[in-house]
Amino acid sequence: MSTCAKVSRDLEEPLAGTAATARTWLLVEQPGPWGAAALTSSHLDPVLGRALERAAEGTGVRVALIRRPGRHADCRKVAERQVYAAHTAPGNVWLHSATTSDPGRLLTLDFAALGRGLSGSFDTALDGRPHADDPLALVCTNGKRDRCCALLGRPLAAELAASGVSGAWEVTHLGGHRFSPTLLVLPFGYAYGRAGAHAVKEVLHGVREGRVVTERCRGSSAWERPGQAAELAVRTAVGEDAAGALSVVRTEGQAPHWEVTVAHTDGRHWLVSVGQGASQPPRAESCGSALGSPARMDVTAVRELSRTGAQGTTGPATR
Repeated sequence: MSTCAKVSRDLEEPLAGTAATARTWLLVEQPGPWGAAALTSSHLDPVLGRALERAAEGTGVRVALIRRPGRHADCRKVAERQVYAAHTAPGNVWLHSATTSDPGRLLTLDFAALGRGLSGSFDTALDGRPHADDPLALVCTNGKRDRCCALLGRPLAAELAASGVSGAWEVTHLGGHRFSPTLLVLPFGYAYGRAGAHAVKEVLHGVREGRVVTERCRGSSAWERPGQAAELAVRTAVGEDAAGALSVVRTEGQAPHWEVTVAHTDGRHWLVSVGQGASQPPRAESCGSALGSPARMDVTAVRELSRTGAQGTTGPATR
């Protein structure tokens, strides 16, 4: 039986505009097995997991569990946990790290402030500090959510670790099982699908240089999905790869059509038309689920604007 990832790949389903949305990521190390709802179905105290979910709700913070690639002993006690917080909005991108023997201290974090891009409560509560090492390469490997994540994600994470990528971690959930193996790179927050080890290394090399690789990119988690597609379309149209150069400054409309304004740090602006379409033919969004028509983001036009209106058109460009 075909997996959801194989069907999606065979149908050449577009990746742009499919990334999980989170301006800030809070990552907590938890070795051992993970269930489908990992925060409450792992060896992390489920009471703490539920409390973290509630604390993050509506703040722009997404909490996920991480573990080092490889075989995982079924250990219930962890002496020290690695914890990361990362903010992905251009102009205020940061990645901070800490270790803690008491994950309950996470509940003292100011989640609203973290969502706004303020790192102070993380550093105060956990003795955190700016992370100066390699960027993080987070590969979704949670087979309890979808078998493709385990079958395709775990070998990728293991290969990255074996080849010396110190920032390689397995992560519980990035969404879009059918795009496995899926990857999130921090601190910039760009997600990728159908990733191979060589391509991931190119992405990480770009991050170290402050560049965004757009090939197989699903979008930046800093933006909602229409904004993700619009920003990638502008990058492609004008050949811009500087990570902090573009921001989504306005999104008007509602499904199935949006007008998204993308701004450059040099003062240029673009108006991007984004439509929501239904993927055809029907396919399963996840292994074992019923056939459906997943929503897709289609960019139909990219227009550069002046102070008085449109100067020109670089579209239509359908993705």
